[in-house]
Amino acid sequence: MNVHDSEKISGLLDREGLVAADNPRDADVIILNTCSIRAKAEEKFFSMLGRMASIKKRRRGLKIGVTGCVAQQDGEAILKRAPYVDFVIGPQNIHLIGRALKTESVTLGLDDNPFVATLNLPAKRAPGVKAWVNIMYGCNNFCSYCVVPYTRGPERSRPAEDVLAEVRQLAGEGVREVTLLGQNVNSYLTSHSFPQLLAEVAGLDGITRVRFVTSHPKDLSDDLIHVMRDSEAVCEHLHLPLQSGSTRILQLMNRRYSYKQYFERVRRLREILPDISITSDIIAGFPQESNDDHRATLEALSEICFDGIFAFKYSLRPRTKAAELPGHLPESLQAERLAEILQLQDRITETKNHSLEGSLQEVLVEGEAERGPSHLTGRTRTNKVVNLLNHPSIHTGTVLTVRITRGYRHSLEGEPVS
Repeated sequence: MNVHDSEKISGLLDREGLVAADNPRDADVIILNTCSIRAKAEEKFFSMLGRMASIKKRRRGLKIGVTGCVAQQDGEAILKRAPYVDFVIGPQNIHLIGRALKTESVTLGLDDNPFVATLNLPAKRAPGVKAWVNIMYGCNNFCSYCVVPYTRGPERSRPAEDVLAEVRQLAGEGVREVTLLGQNVNSYLTSHSFPQLLAEVAGLDGITRVRFVTSHPKDLSDDLIHVMRDSEAVCEHLHLPLQSGSTRILQLMNRRYSYKQYFERVRRLREILPDISITSDIIAGFPQESNDDHRATLEALSEICFDGIFAFKYSLRPRTKAAELPGHLPESLQAERLAEILQLQDRITETKNHSLEGSLQEVLVEGEAERGPSHLTGRTRTNKVVNLLNHPSIHTGTVLTVRITRGYRHSLEGEPVS
């Protein structure tokens, strides 16, 4: 979502007649789009902001701006800490960036703007066959560890006709895969429910794949699962954050489901979509997490066998309920538990990927692989990375049937089937 916000900021700057500079030292405007979901991301931002001061001293007229969630969270405190910053803009008001360029030392849009969901902002995307499309903004869930409701505000759904119009335009520009974005896409509601919107997007000409993030387990309906089954373009992959395998910890997190309820949703998904890939998020070392709670998470990973996870140590965030809880764990214990979680999941993922050797997978070619021009990379419908040898007849955007030859921990290798 932050990357897509940066695409919109780039689109707005393009309207102002600006073009991207290759190096910050050559720029007339530098904008840091920030994340505050974890303390480490915030620390990295302030470190980078400090390095901008020397550039500003050498470059007369340079404008430095801060956008994103740290901007919303810290506001004018950023200007006090770094007086060389010219403007600070909250994430729901990036449409004000043109105005900010013409002003000095201002904070704009740090109050909530309920109309942001109705704004169709230009996005300057890198060339490619994939694109992100916002369908809603903000969150109403108030998970006790999460700062998002305070930095991005309450849920606001974007009109369905605007979403559909943007996807049609993208399809006309050669995009073949879209990912619908929202803090909790299952809560989307306008003239359409989310399952209805998903089905309509999947039916648009030129779009061969549709993905979406993120889904809250408490709102995952059978209607949505049926659309995933019945709509050919909707990929067989779901990111469904669990966060903990302990129901006691889930209650402290205000997740509003038990582990048993979560597992039932997974069972239902696999009953209707046997080949679905499920990924998740896990927080290690939440306040008051006992050894038994940690073991419950390890047991959950073994029972569910996710295709992959994003796992992080609990990070105290300002204004959240979890910050006020007693029983915060030492970082050394958090790190130890995180390492156990990652080691177990690595074994599970590697086993799953090995099991795909010899199978045929549909792969959308996305471009050159990280290993260089001799290889191309793409993804299966289940969102697994596949690397294959380059060939003049294979172009970006091609959908291939690929036989998987090797399964690794983080990727697959394959050969096109002629």
